[in-house]
Amino acid sequence: MLAVMYGGDLLRTPGPPPAGDGADAASGTPAPSRPSASAPPSPRPKADDDVRTGSPGHGSTGATYLEHGPGTFTWAAPASGRAGRGGKLVRYGVKLEDGTGLDAAAVAAEIDRILRDDRGWTRQGVASFQHVSGPPYDMVVQIVSPGTADELCGAWGLDTGGELNCANAPDLIVNVRRWVELSDQYKGRPHDYHALIINHEAGHVLGYGHRGCPGPGKPAPAMMQQIKGLDGCVANPWVYDEAGRFIDGPRVP
Repeated sequence: MLAVMYGGDLLRTPGPPPAGDGADAASGTPAPSRPSASAPPSPRPKADDDVRTGSPGHGSTGATYLEHGPGTFTWAAPASGRAGRGGKLVRYGVKLEDGTGLDAAAVAAEIDRILRDDRGWTRQGVASFQHVSGPPYDMVVQIVSPGTADELCGAWGLDTGGELNCANAPDLIVNVRRWVELSDQYKGRPHDYHALIINHEAGHVLGYGHRGCPGPGKPAPAMMQQIKGLDGCVANPWVYDEAGRFIDGPRVP
């Protein structure tokens, strides 16, 4: 099935599937290889770990949002230069549906900080990121109302039930309910939960697939579907640890 993304000023179809996953280490946890430009990320629709429901009361903001937004969007203007100098250049945009109760500039600034963090994908020259104000782009983060998330994700055959995010490269649909209320694994940790959403999807854009827990008590890879269960791992939103080691795990089919 060819998934089609629609909404606001976008009408896009994803590219062809990748030749392989860019981080398939047979053993150990080496730094990831740089994905080939000829191997774009898979267009297979997915409802990711950074998408499950969280209980009200441990949210990150006091934002009040519409359950069913108008379907109009505000693009966040770039406020910083390119992050990183090596690897694949990922052009990304940030747009918020009107009625989310969030400030577009503040949300974009947080996403910029996440992508520029030394524990993220810029480490070891894997990728660099450039915030853009509109097409063309390699990834666009859209924060939308629960109703709009259901509509957009439903176009890909996904049932998000007013609670989930979804993604189909280059589009990342973030349900504002999740952005505000977080998830049970990240109670009281809004920045970490937001970092998980962004780092996880950026990994897909770079060609990386899902990973499992590498062992009890170890940090969960950013590419792990953490909301589906940590399997003994510790919740972690980052690609690298503080010492610069790539946080990997067994490949999930």
